[in-house]
Amino acid sequence: MNWIAASLALPFALAIGSFLNVVAARLPRGESLTHPPSRCMSCETPVMWYDNVPVVSWLVLRGRCRTCSTGISWRYPAVEALTASLIFAVVLEFGLTAQAALYSVFVAALVALAAIDIEHHILPNRIVMPLFGVIYLGQIALQPDRVVEWTLAALGAAGFLLAFALAYPGGLGMGDVKLALVLGAALGLSVTVAMMVGIVAAGVLGVAIIARQGAAGRKVPVPLGPFLAAGAVIGLFAGPELLEVYTRTWS
Repeated sequence: MNWIAASLALPFALAIGSFLNVVAARLPRGESLTHPPSRCMSCETPVMWYDNVPVVSWLVLRGRCRTCSTGISWRYPAVEALTASLIFAVVLEFGLTAQAALYSVFVAALVALAAIDIEHHILPNRIVMPLFGVIYLGQIALQPDRVVEWTLAALGAAGFLLAFALAYPGGLGMGDVKLALVLGAALGLSVTVAMMVGIVAAGVLGVAIIARQGAAGRKVPVPLGPFLAAGAVIGLFAGPELLEVYTRTWS
């Protein structure tokens, strides 16, 4: 039954992904999300509806504007496909439930934040803080018996990164700290999995850059947000199982 529900959710998820592209492109620049309509960033030609079908239009146009042939970033189909895949997985896992709706908001926002952080190296408060409010209050409403877990996990994850930021100024931004607050509220104890995966993955990339570029690689910024987002997805779908394996291994 969940397969049917997840499949029916796909068109809506693709549409959400298309909107997230608008958010990722315009919000960091302080532009309106609703006006003007979608347009080519190069020639300013409005994008017709048949050139705005998620994923499909980009493939048909071979990643170029129909009018001026300027390349269209791979980010657009990637965000749409990733958003659809994650929401599909959420509905498949949790069914047509209020919990699935809450986690769909969570994963969709993670995609937008990751896209923005990769391109602009920021995690906008206009997304992160309202997201925290929605996730935290939603978790309390749906699972009030776990309010202590949601609260401590949020404060613990954010506190951990805050301590790191204070100890190593410039090592990461406060946006990462605030994102950790969201992850804790969404994942509870599984936030430890998300944090570990995210930090280790970002560290591995950083070491690889230094190994390739030498001392100059130390100045290459590595945004932590996308790695925390990836860790959060792993924590959402496999966090309890991974924590159990870790506990059995080291107990």
